[in-house]
Amino acid sequence: MSSTGLKVLSLIISTFAIVQITRAGDPDILTDFIVPISNIPIDGNFFTYTGFRFLVTQTTPPPTFKVTKASMAEFPALNGQSVSYAVLQFPTGSINPPHTHPRSAELLLVAQGSLQVGFVDTTNKLFTQNLQTGDLFIFPKGLVHFQHNADAKNPALAISAFGSANAGTISLPNTLFNTSIDDTVLALAFKTDVATIQTLKKGFAP
Repeated sequence: MSSTGLKVLSLIISTFAIVQITRAGDPDILTDFIVPISNIPIDGNFFTYTGFRFLVTQTTPPPTFKVTKASMAEFPALNGQSVSYAVLQFPTGSINPPHTHPRSAELLLVAQGSLQVGFVDTTNKLFTQNLQTGDLFIFPKGLVHFQHNADAKNPALAISAFGSANAGTISLPNTLFNTSIDDTVLALAFKTDVATIQTLKKGFAP
């Protein structure tokens, strides 16, 4: 192939890669914001979310790990804006189990207490860190990650920012053991027996 041909081929490949990267996030919108189908008034209230006010008045942490989201579902004005938040509350010893966000990276800020965090990349390498109040940690898009409050005395609180109005969450334990995936399939996948899988599933029964 000639030098010119190689340059053209390289340009085509580069352009295709850029297009793929661009398509990986929320799609761009052609208006300032997206108006919901429902006939609600579009004023300052539409662009305001009050679901985090409890953080100012709350005096005791919840009894179990709790996530409060400000995503497109809770805050419709986020539709098309490629951003959302979540507040993560960790009582002592609690965990946010391994999970992924298929449509966004997660930037986590520890606002209170401390957290042990980690993620696993596509080569199965584990990256962990012990975070203190004020620390930030990035979980790359789509990778399995977790957070754990190992402190036996103090609760923790974190705020997560996402580059999508609907980042999505896939909880690995819940997805694997609280759905109708065949017990034999799971037993083979985890190199164990059906009885062990059924015992694990009981822990997720309502």
